[in-house]
Amino acid sequence: MPVMTTPAAVLVDAAAYAQAVEDAVRAAAAYYAGGTSALDDDAYDRLVRGISAYEAEHPDQVLPDSPSGKVAGGAVEGDVPHSVAMLSLDNVFSAEEFTAWTVSLGRRIGHEVTRFGVGPKLDGLAIAARYEGGRLTRLVTRGNGTAGEDVSHAIGTIEGLPGHLAEPVTVEVRGEVLMTTAQFEHANEVRTGHGGQPFANPRNAAAGTLRAKERLYTVPMTFFGYSLLPLPGTDPDLTERLNAAAHSDLMGLAAELGVHTSARTAVPDTVAENAQQVLARVQEIAALRAELPFGIDGIVIKADLAADQQAAGSGSRAPRWAIAYKLPAVEKITRLLEVEWNVGRTGIIAPRGVLEPVVIEGSTITYATLHNPADITRRDLRLGDQVMVHRAGDVIPRIEAPVAHLRTGDEQPIVFPEVCPRCGSAIDRSGERWRCAQGRNCHLVASLSYAAGRDQLDIEGLGRTRVVQLVDAGLITDLAGLFTLTREALLGLDRMGETSTDNLLAAIEKAKQQPLSRVLCALGVRGTGRSMSRRIARHFATMDALRAADADAMQRVEGIGSEKAPSIVAELAELAPLIDELAAAGLTMTEPGATPAPAADETPAAAAEGGPLAGMAVVVTGAMTGALEKLSRNEMNELIERAGGRSSSSVSKRTALVVAGEGAGSKRARAEQLGIRLATPDEFAALVAGLLT
Repeated sequence: MPVMTTPAAVLVDAAAYAQAVEDAVRAAAAYYAGGTSALDDDAYDRLVRGISAYEAEHPDQVLPDSPSGKVAGGAVEGDVPHSVAMLSLDNVFSAEEFTAWTVSLGRRIGHEVTRFGVGPKLDGLAIAARYEGGRLTRLVTRGNGTAGEDVSHAIGTIEGLPGHLAEPVTVEVRGEVLMTTAQFEHANEVRTGHGGQPFANPRNAAAGTLRAKERLYTVPMTFFGYSLLPLPGTDPDLTERLNAAAHSDLMGLAAELGVHTSARTAVPDTVAENAQQVLARVQEIAALRAELPFGIDGIVIKADLAADQQAAGSGSRAPRWAIAYKLPAVEKITRLLEVEWNVGRTGIIAPRGVLEPVVIEGSTITYATLHNPADITRRDLRLGDQVMVHRAGDVIPRIEAPVAHLRTGDEQPIVFPEVCPRCGSAIDRSGERWRCAQGRNCHLVASLSYAAGRDQLDIEGLGRTRVVQLVDAGLITDLAGLFTLTREALLGLDRMGETSTDNLLAAIEKAKQQPLSRVLCALGVRGTGRSMSRRIARHFATMDALRAADADAMQRVEGIGSEKAPSIVAELAELAPLIDELAAAGLTMTEPGATPAPAADETPAAAAEGGPLAGMAVVVTGAMTGALEKLSRNEMNELIERAGGRSSSSVSKRTALVVAGEGAGSKRARAEQLGIRLATPDEFAALVAGLLT
């Protein structure tokens, strides 16, 4: 994943500079005071860099309100003094800038730094948590770095910040308060349920929530510790230990005391020995960004050893021994122009926002998902709204919320469809996600094309064009119709000769041998996909057992919760006639190698499956060769699960094996760093040889 430089805003004269200072101060004040801002992170960074560049060229014109050189941009004050200044971090935006910083740091302390702490820059609000005798007594925001705001009213509402430490020590824990993606969604549901405007993004939600004192409701937040230091009253021996400890050791101690740190996440703080290792870790964290359940906007890099930190010292705004390597912004503010209503292959009617084009992570975004009509209502979205758009990696862009304080009064309500926009049928509005009353038949071509795909029934020669031809000719009206096609009927179609007809019929006949997991995936049950279909099939082993399952039994499948289980059960019941037809046509309704689900009172150990990968989490990365060369990634995942393992897309401490092929990059490096077992494609093929056909 390339890490790009954020360009500075170009300020051509003193008037432009003065306006930039005013805009930056106003944006910082709005964010730090209430969690709102007219600028997104990228725009604010560009503005501040432009201000700094102008001031470097015109030092005699620096305005006293300028955000440069000030903690929090000089936007906030506080009345609780910090025992030690609580500073911001300077930023770098490229490998070249980071390398230059390391050279400067080495020159300042008199030698090359040989230990760096590297960890995620969490996108939240910095606070200091003071413990006396192990009991949490006070929470203070960073404020202006010298003093902060007392937010002790939030004690007890922040996950990861215990009321009592594991030992009765007097210390200060510093860290970041944020909302995870799940907490943010919950917060907006609660907030809008009480008549409030939804928060634009998790960062703003955390900032606003932490300061709120008299709300009728509370919503959870999460704390991640990043520093540990003594207070007046700390035991002298502990004070000496804390002052002399490396950053990595302090984080280990914080975790032992019961404080939440990055250690239990997919991007834990690590120690690097040189700049090259730091930059490699930057790329690894950047690659995992889209998969994280919380927001990060960069990577924090610190001189790990206390002696190096003390030698480097600090400026008035930031320590000289630490830097933030900023990643490209994944959120931007733009305008919602209109809403399109599209119908998916299962009949779901999905709204899509049409946006004023905006560049995020180097891609121009013109569309973003709007989830469902209930979500539009809950967020109070309107046409013409300035909206916060989020995109990370390959994740489909989504509209988080309107930036309500930027409304002009010209915004218009979004009009919901009265009938299905595709076929004109009635709409089933019983759930949050609306659906055409015709269900899969509304978009039959899409439904059948998906079912015939390589990762489902793998019917070669049955592409979208052929499906359209079959549907238009009235030869098929549902999935089961594929298996009753005759040679005579196919030969009567245009461009269907004897060879193409016989090949298609042979491919359809071969599809009958696909396992239950493939059949289930082809059915396209809402709330399931390829991996979930495999889990369900291996859990129940047969279609009969699956169809007999109630919601409680369905929840025993890994990854299926209380909300999803009833809908899966209901949809399987709805699909019963089609499933009966498929079974009558001879499709396989069992999962090879799987055993029926255990009874509700049976222990997990009794239900454990064997196989060469039993109980192992396995990640596949890079290009496969040899016996595995022709397998798609989905087929590799199927192979892993047939061998008793669990396929995963990311490397963590829970990963047992990484299959690293040609071109394996950050995932291989991450496995080596964690000491996880690596296997070449040939080694893995030998391990599961009995399952390869």
